[in-house]
Amino acid sequence: MQGLLSRRPPPGSAPLLPTPTLAERSENSFVSSSRTVVMPIANEFSPDVVLVSAGFDAVEGHQSPLGGYSVTAKCFGHLTKQLMTLAGGRVVLALEGGHDLTAICDASEACVSALLGLELEQPDQALLQQKPSANAVATLEKVIEIQSKHWSSVKRSAAIVGCSLLEAQKGEAEEAETVSAMASLTVDTEQGEVDGGVRQAEEPMEAEPVL
Repeated sequence: MQGLLSRRPPPGSAPLLPTPTLAERSENSFVSSSRTVVMPIANEFSPDVVLVSAGFDAVEGHQSPLGGYSVTAKCFGHLTKQLMTLAGGRVVLALEGGHDLTAICDASEACVSALLGLELEQPDQALLQQKPSANAVATLEKVIEIQSKHWSSVKRSAAIVGCSLLEAQKGEAEEAETVSAMASLTVDTEQGEVDGGVRQAEEPMEAEPVL
């Protein structure tokens, strides 16, 4: 782990949050750190614009991928698509690194496709079903423990840090469905109370008996 945020940034500034360096360097752990730490904090920070220094040293194809990672081009595309959910889609990618032209081209094409809103190539099913390794989970749990002191959004990640991407997505969908159902129930209950009050007000009063 490196560069862990020691405090929330002052208003108008950006948080310093490098992606945690995991003992087990795989595409799965790369994606896991994004969904459990980086994106929750980015959403909570709610930036006005996202500027990305787009170096692709970690993409597969490099003889010496940065940090030992070997991330597929289509994975970079989907990570860019996630960033598009921030700042109303105001995302700027500036190419600044990479040493293998083919790898750079593949990753750049995937990211530009995401920026244009084009349909992306789906991640491998094995990646979606794979759970983070024990080492990755332990590192992310420590990161979440530290970051939760400054960012409440990562507290929810503690429950899904060991899940596969498919399991996490299923859990999020079920949670959203539950919230929607509860909200609908609340509206129906409030509407019923209003309707009942109106009917009661409209009912004629019984005439008093004549003495």
